[in-house]
Amino acid sequence: MRLYFKQRFFSWLDSYDIYGESGETVFTVEGKLSWGHCLHVLDGTGRHIATLQEKVFSFLPQFEIYIEDEYVGCIRKEFTFFKPQFTIDCNDWQVDGEWMEWDYRIESDSAGHIAAISKEIFNWTDTYVIDVPDPGNALGALMVVLAIDAEKCSRN
Repeated sequence: MRLYFKQRFFSWLDSYDIYGESGETVFTVEGKLSWGHCLHVLDGTGRHIATLQEKVFSFLPQFEIYIEDEYVGCIRKEFTFFKPQFTIDCNDWQVDGEWMEWDYRIESDSAGHIAAISKEIFNWTDTYVIDVPDPGNALGALMVVLAIDAEKCSRN
């Protein structure tokens, strides 16, 4: 499954549309006014299915994951020098990035390759391509991309 993650051009808050390969809207992400990033994920029908909430008072960036308003875990940026790395405490996923922070891989000790994420650099807005072999991992991979993008935005 391939998803195209595209930030909306005119938006006061973080807003993204996530398209499938045939151009249909699979997810919509709406930023909410809050202390730190708060992103609500809606499915293709507009139903709220998940939330990513930044923890503002932490040494390294952390993002809490809520699926249908139930806390399921946290995505944490690890302290590294050259390559960005994130861990997720609700599963055994590790996220490793390249030093330019354009390409990421999500791997699992038990399941192997989960997703590949690449940033398209010649666009007006942030645009990512997410390749997910198992469609059941699409929402989790999207939450990782949202955390990576929010972390970059907070840093810059």
